Amino acid sequence: MRKTELKELYKLMFPDYPDIVTVAQLQKMLGISRQLTYKLIGDGYIPGVKIGNAFRVPKVNVINYVLSEDSRKEVS
Repeated sequence: MRKTELKELYKLMFPDYPDIVTVAQLQKMLGISRQLTYKLIGDGYIPGVKIGNAFRVPKVNVINYVLSEDSRKEVS
């Protein structure tokens, strides 16, 4: 994906969310359980950063995940 395409998707996808989201926000964005949210972060499907005792995830990583083939596989 080209940089210009990613910029356009960034404007269109999840416009109501900040550039860096919390686990709770990520859970709502994807409509998944809290447990699955932590699994996706922990297994590296959605890269995040642990700050103190909380994870933060750049919105661009969420968009990349949604567009990837990994999002179409069942995570077990």
